[in-house]
Amino acid sequence: MAFQVDRSRTIITAMIHGRKITAMDVAWLRREVFASGKVSREAADELFAVERAGLANAPDWTDFFVEMIVAHVVRQCGEPGVLGEAEAKWLSERIDECESANALAALAAALGEARRAPAALVAAAQARAWPRVGAALKPARAG
Repeated sequence: MAFQVDRSRTIITAMIHGRKITAMDVAWLRREVFASGKVSREAADELFAVERAGLANAPDWTDFFVEMIVAHVVRQCGEPGVLGEAEAKWLSERIDECESANALAALAAALGEARRAPAALVAAAQARAWPRVGAALKPARAG
């Protein structure tokens, strides 16, 4: 009898221990872990774990990370296009844990894609000292 190996944990653990993320790692994640396009809360947490680790990242990582986090919070949790209270709280907590430009990019992209987001998250994003946040927030209406 065959058993399932949780590839995401295996890959992410290897990346963290290897102290770098290569373009091949990103391609592998796209092909093996996120091929379906689904990003579970657990998988999104694992992506944030990689981001928190402060690894030497290939340029492909930023786009991949932002894309996967936005897919999770804006398209796959709750009503598509609406960043709900629970997702906003989770996202805000993860961003504060990371304190990275990539985490802020994920926040800006999520708010830029969302039709509606909690006013507290929009205000918190606007208060951050990051130049592109303000422009990205225009499409998201606080709700």
